[in-house]
Amino acid sequence: MKQFSAPHLAALAVLVLAAPAAVAVARCCSDRVTRYVYRALAVLILCGWIGEYVADVTQGIWSVRYDLPLQLTDLITVTSAVALWTRGRRAAEFVYLWALSASLQATITPDLSWNYPSVFYFTYFDYHVVAVVAGVGLAFGCGLYPRPGAPLRVFAATLAWAAVAAVGDLVTGGNYMYLRAKPVSGSLMSVLGPWPWYIVGTALVGLAMLLVLQWLAGQIRRRDPSVVNRAAADATITEHPTPAVPPPVRS
Repeated sequence: MKQFSAPHLAALAVLVLAAPAAVAVARCCSDRVTRYVYRALAVLILCGWIGEYVADVTQGIWSVRYDLPLQLTDLITVTSAVALWTRGRRAAEFVYLWALSASLQATITPDLSWNYPSVFYFTYFDYHVVAVVAGVGLAFGCGLYPRPGAPLRVFAATLAWAAVAAVGDLVTGGNYMYLRAKPVSGSLMSVLGPWPWYIVGTALVGLAMLLVLQWLAGQIRRRDPSVVNRAAADATITEHPTPAVPPPVRS
């Protein structure tokens, strides 16, 4: 797919519209509506992810060298589905940091040889776009901001997954997580030097991106009225606790 072609711009337009919509749903709608919408997104991202494997098999192009679930995208997709379904804080902070770094970059610089109207066009942008929408909605809509230390936890998990992918590369001769070669299409890795130095550079840039995203979330959290009001309410309860009711005097 050619970057910034009409189909690519269409996918980016969906992202630009869907991300603030996910925030608005969480902020303005009831918890019941938010639960239904976010769980629908969880089903949607899983349908795109699983659908791609089904399409690989039905078209006879599935291969252990290319199609095992060893990409970071696979881990992000499953984590996004869990976070959208449960709205758990730990899963949400992983999705926010992973999606707004890796998934967003994959959406802007797609490594996709298929084009619209191929089924792979829809599956690729499904699980990448919905992951970014999930990260934005869970953090800035549901208020599930990443906690202190989240960038280091996410970075450690990424390195651990890269080790698993490296074993997969050795066994299959594949290129999972681009550990053996850069993407064919242009990406951030293209300017980070030859192998293996681009791997080190990608890791350092990735850590920097996680730290910046954590800082950004912290800045927005401090200005979030819901967080400020909640903190004020908690402080009031702490300063003026409800007095204990004495037991009735029995005569």
